[in-house]
Amino acid sequence: MNKEKTLPVIDPKSIHPNAFLRDSVKTKQALELIAKLAKVTDNLTQKDIRKWRQAWQVAINVENPVRIYLLDIYVDTMIDLHLSGIIQQRKSQILQRKFKLVDDKNKEDQEKTKLFQTKWFKDTVDLALDSVYWGYTLIELGNLLYGPIMKFEKATLVPRKNVIPEAGVVIMQQGDSINKGIKFREEPYASWIIEAGRADDLGLLLKLSPHAISKKNVMAFWDQFAELFGMPIRYAETISRDDKETVKIENMLENMGSAAWGIFPTGTSIKLLESTKGDAFNVYDKRIDRANSEMSKGVLSQTLTTEQGNKGSQALGNVHQDVADDVTNADADFIKELVNDQIIPLMLKHGFPLEGYTFDWDDQDSMAPDIEMKLLDVYDVDPEYYIKKYNYPILGKKATPAGKPVKQRDDFFF
Repeated sequence: MNKEKTLPVIDPKSIHPNAFLRDSVKTKQALELIAKLAKVTDNLTQKDIRKWRQAWQVAINVENPVRIYLLDIYVDTMIDLHLSGIIQQRKSQILQRKFKLVDDKNKEDQEKTKLFQTKWFKDTVDLALDSVYWGYTLIELGNLLYGPIMKFEKATLVPRKNVIPEAGVVIMQQGDSINKGIKFREEPYASWIIEAGRADDLGLLLKLSPHAISKKNVMAFWDQFAELFGMPIRYAETISRDDKETVKIENMLENMGSAAWGIFPTGTSIKLLESTKGDAFNVYDKRIDRANSEMSKGVLSQTLTTEQGNKGSQALGNVHQDVADDVTNADADFIKELVNDQIIPLMLKHGFPLEGYTFDWDDQDSMAPDIEMKLLDVYDVDPEYYIKKYNYPILGKKATPAGKPVKQRDDFFF
């Protein structure tokens, strides 16, 4: 009697909903653009304004745009601590912002929101924000993973030096012709990539690089100045004509070091020649400050929220903060459009249950403390609002001694 063969149990989640992509999922590792690229070390040669201008010219060449040299300058620019700090400050305003997935009635679905509370999505947003500074950015998503939450394995930057966005091509080796590249806007690659920024965008670093280059050169010149004029020169005079005595004095001067003493022959006088160059601070430090302020204007569109010692009226500070908020809102709109126009349609193609849902920012708890105080002056507010928002228990109104009114505080904030 033949035994009936038991068919393997197939998890329906393992079957890709898109017929074309079903087979490509199995071979996604072989399709990865990044796996095909030849890795090349960045060029860290000394940069100057002349090289920056030449690199810019080559990058905007209509017939054969090459960004390799400009990207090398960008890498060198990004080691500037002030610049990298203000860029991270601007990015963090978006990366730390709450979001939600809503239906056509603007009602949040928490289960749908959880699909985006993953590392691959945060990495995608992080890389997309980089496009503001580096220009066009190509992001490749990894394999699909099925578990408690359906998600992509990772989100990875396709090396910019290998991407020719104007032609929609990724070249395997830097310097290859466009004809040898992979057309990433065609299937199967198109179903795994996200494009951030315009194809012809060279990013804010194009404008920021000259200031970073100048700042780096000025700091190097200041180091040379300190080496030449920072320490007083030891100077010895002697009446001896004996060469042996002269060599002795020379050795003593050289070996004095931090001990600052020596035994010299009779008739020898020692002098310290102090530098009279006293304008180094105004020449070098002021130029560095100007470079920093120019970069702050480029990234944040203002300086008052970052520069210490920048004294101004409260009204001026509010204006600068409003400008900073405008920059943040512009970045938020950019990410919102990217998610709704590219990421969600791509996720739907891979079977994520997002039909009819859109991405939006969750700003209901971002009310500023000063607005809250104004509302408290006019309206009675449910204490539960503050308990939930600040995770701090409110037991009731504070008891005050009879006949003594409660003192109002202008600096009171929850």
